[in-house]
Amino acid sequence: MSAGSPSRLASLLRQGVFCVTAEVVPPRSADPSAVSAQARALVGYADAANVTDNPVASAHMSPVAGAALVARAGIEPVIQLTTRDRNRLALTSDLLGGWALGARNVLCLTGDPPTAGDHPDAKGVYDISVVELVRLAVRLRTEGRLLSGADVEEPPRYFVGVADAPLAPSSTLDRLEEKVDAGAEFVQTQIVFDADAFEEWAGRARERGILERASVLAGVAVAGSARAARSMRDRLPGVVVPDRTLALLEDAGDAAEDEGLRLAVEVVARLKAIEGIAGIHVMGLGRLDPVRKVIAGAGLTPRPPVARRGAR
Repeated sequence: MSAGSPSRLASLLRQGVFCVTAEVVPPRSADPSAVSAQARALVGYADAANVTDNPVASAHMSPVAGAALVARAGIEPVIQLTTRDRNRLALTSDLLGGWALGARNVLCLTGDPPTAGDHPDAKGVYDISVVELVRLAVRLRTEGRLLSGADVEEPPRYFVGVADAPLAPSSTLDRLEEKVDAGAEFVQTQIVFDADAFEEWAGRARERGILERASVLAGVAVAGSARAARSMRDRLPGVVVPDRTLALLEDAGDAAEDEGLRLAVEVVARLKAIEGIAGIHVMGLGRLDPVRKVIAGAGLTPRPPVARRGAR
């Protein structure tokens, strides 16, 4: 892991801390208060918070603006950037602007296809691939140069991450390894309900040295009902929901949300026991209360402080 970024998240991971990240979703609004409120609610619960980028290909407030609001609220942002919406000029501009406004981590994504969102006729850009975006962010940090070769006087020094859906049928370790070879240093995965299947994947990733080269944070979410669990299984690529989980949620009846929380805490305990897994990424699916409850229920609060030499 590079020591070249002043990211708090990177520093904690280097220290061997089992880290926690969460998400802030900018609204379909120009009102900053929704972002600030989400970020403040995560202080003490997460080491960093992703600021999503037009999630599900639907228009929301800019993640660059969101990152500034999250940083101001007292939590370190992970700015998400998709290649779907920007060419290399715009990606470079947002990398520079995000850093100037307090982002110290970037998650490089392709993004959901435009047909999945509220502007299905929008044209996807895809000027560069997600692997090339990783290379751009790393090159800015290590060489202070753009893809064009031009020098940047004060380059951003991001901690660079990518996403992965380990249990998706189309997922391959070759693809993840390509991203790590390009310079990705942390990985946030799709939601894990099937800890057994994820442990098998982690074993294969460990054998290939991926878990030594990049910090993997496993995705976690609370399924508040059997219906919600089935919806995630059917609509989110790579989400595997064991029959046992569905049966327990069905049997819980009106107490299904409490059972979903108990199951999520159980999954976190399993994930913590897997050799080489560096932390969890907790997704609220639009709700912050379950996020806070699962983090606290797993005994992961309060989050630890970290000594830093300075932000820039």
